[in-house]
Amino acid sequence: MTAMSVVSVCHARLASGVPTLYRIECTNGTISSILPDYPHSQPHTDVHAEGGLVIPSLAHAHLHLDKCSILDRSDLLTGDFSEALKVTNAAKAAFKDDPDDLYRRGERLVCESVQCGVTSIRAHVEVDEAVGLLCVETGLQLSAAFREVCDVQIAAFAQEPLFVGSSTEPGENYALLVRALDKHADRIKVVGSAPYVEPSIAQAKLNIGLVLDLAIKHHLHADFHLDYNLDPSSEPLIHTVISEAKRRAWPSELGIAIGHATRLQLFTPAEWEALGAAMESLPIKLIGLPQSDMYMMGRSAFDAPLGAPRGTLRVPQLASRHGIRVAMAVNNVQNAFTPQGSLDPLALCTLGVALFQSATPADLRELLRAVTLTAKQAVAEPRVHKDLTLAVGDPADLLVLHGTPDVATAVLNPGLDRTTIRAGVVVARRRVSRWIAGTR
Repeated sequence: MTAMSVVSVCHARLASGVPTLYRIECTNGTISSILPDYPHSQPHTDVHAEGGLVIPSLAHAHLHLDKCSILDRSDLLTGDFSEALKVTNAAKAAFKDDPDDLYRRGERLVCESVQCGVTSIRAHVEVDEAVGLLCVETGLQLSAAFREVCDVQIAAFAQEPLFVGSSTEPGENYALLVRALDKHADRIKVVGSAPYVEPSIAQAKLNIGLVLDLAIKHHLHADFHLDYNLDPSSEPLIHTVISEAKRRAWPSELGIAIGHATRLQLFTPAEWEALGAAMESLPIKLIGLPQSDMYMMGRSAFDAPLGAPRGTLRVPQLASRHGIRVAMAVNNVQNAFTPQGSLDPLALCTLGVALFQSATPADLRELLRAVTLTAKQAVAEPRVHKDLTLAVGDPADLLVLHGTPDVATAVLNPGLDRTTIRAGVVVARRRVSRWIAGTR
């Protein structure tokens, strides 16, 4: 970004619900003024909102950079989790044969995300015996290439087990994770794993401890794909994360993200209250992944009268009833874990209205927060807007929804015409060309 960046947005509406049109001035990456505008004035401006809503930019709190757009390489017969692991591992095995393809798919993912209004991405890239450090190094190339446009925060991620068989000594996948951090810790921002893939619960708990130790050693954020089941007999491992983090006197500046956490859907109100109290002294954020969670969870209930349950964290209800704010994220795009859905975080809000049966004004705001403010907090972004309603002094990371007049429309039926502003600079514009026969 330039040392003195200035951008102006006119004829804009704020998320306050007040119908006034505003002119928003941004200087040096910060909102410097918000003043009333006039419907018919045509001042010099960089962005004309056309009476549309301007909100904090969107964030991908949990996105797989390397496994995107590989659905065409997978023959799905059952669509279940074990098959998804199998076909994805087969596709991953070929990544080394065409590194340019890996880069191009990631590049397209970032570009389309920015066009949707995303300025922050936590990008998971896998480290294991199949891909070595290729995905990490490709992700770092993409992060550097897009640094003026989007903060692509690379998370070195162990999707595969760190332990082999019944051993309590970590194996080659762990050694590769250590190697990736030793080599690139100055550019990797996050270390993570999926403890649920380990052969046993005991090894899953050891996995959590190893990742927390690596995070502290290299001063990185930690990110766990955790408690990904709907089994009431399974032990919720979020409690292990909490106890192990407290035992290590976890630094407050390092975030801990918990993705999926579908097992928590089975918690009673008392268990939620206890969890909220236990997390209170730690920088832990939960991230629901509705598109993946709903596609994968509850398959054993296929023949039950009501079918599969809503197997994803209930974002509005957890906020209103227990004071626990949950981010939402896309997770996967066009692969065996999530074959459906778009890259647009606002599409998650629209899905959430039906999924959570939530259309009150308060719930709509919570859904929008989940892909903006809460999502940015989940990735430990240093500067986050205080509210959906913009204020002077806020970061100039903004999304202009042209012609979308209010929060309700942004959630219920978000428009496609958008301008993305990062640090006070316009970084993407998306316009839809419209035409229909017989009209002017």
